[in-house]
Amino acid sequence: MDKKEFYREIVMQASALCDGEPNRIANLANISAILFDRLEDINWAGFYLMADNLAGDGKELVLGPFQGKPACVRIPVGRGVCGTAVAENKTQLVEDVHAFEGHIACDAASNSEVVVPIEVNGQVVAVLDIDSPSLARFDQEDASGLELLVDMIQTNW
Repeated sequence: MDKKEFYREIVMQASALCDGEPNRIANLANISAILFDRLEDINWAGFYLMADNLAGDGKELVLGPFQGKPACVRIPVGRGVCGTAVAENKTQLVEDVHAFEGHIACDAASNSEVVVPIEVNGQVVAVLDIDSPSLARFDQEDASGLELLVDMIQTNW
């Protein structure tokens, strides 16, 4: 099966699981489980959600539902791959996270990453983050497929 069809299947499976369920956390938990189960050669799949920072003077990403090893809990906007995705409101496709300026090493085993911002009403509300222990694990087809999944998530936010 080609990647396009593979990601269409993931979107259909996620959509079916989320259909009629209003609890966002439950839906994101199931989506992260689907991704962790179906994607090969990954070591983390999940979400970071926008929230007030601890100082109360801005926003940051806070760990949401995920599958994998324990992760960083708070990520400032503009820092690391996830924070950059928020600051630029753009998918980040990183072949080698160790070469990414400002990378935050939550798991030293991660070598490549793809992060897709989730936007609602013109504001980034969360990011989908997937890590792999392999260099250059993700390509543009993966990014496009995950953007389709994020489209479904945004529609049901």
